[in-house]
Amino acid sequence: QVQLVESGGGLVQPGGSLRLSCAASESRFGINHMGWYRQAPGKQRELVATISSDGRINYADSVKGRFTISSVNAKNTVYLQLDSLKPEDTAVYYCYAEVRLLVGPRDYWGQGTQVTVSS
Repeated sequence: QVQLVESGGGLVQPGGSLRLSCAASESRFGINHMGWYRQAPGKQRELVATISSDGRINYADSVKGRFTISSVNAKNTVYLQLDSLKPEDTAVYYCYAEVRLLVGPRDYWGQGTQVTVSS
């Protein structure tokens, strides 16, 4: 069973920064892509950023220029650097990975980490 372990959330003032990390416990056949989604209270879960195994990156328009996604494939780890944070970035951030299994690719989610932007 693949597990995604997240860390790095917290409380930060507007304009501040945070760094989120997520590590997959195993990926015997590799990972197609990893990324981050977020869900604010009363809203649907939305994409923040994804990165594929060949380095292709996709950002939500709302975070372009402020957030940076990166990964270390050899460590099955993905990072999200959050800069110039705004109160509207407050949400639970979920790590996501599409893992290759013998039977085909399967999606996995982390438990979520809270990011609160408030003065």
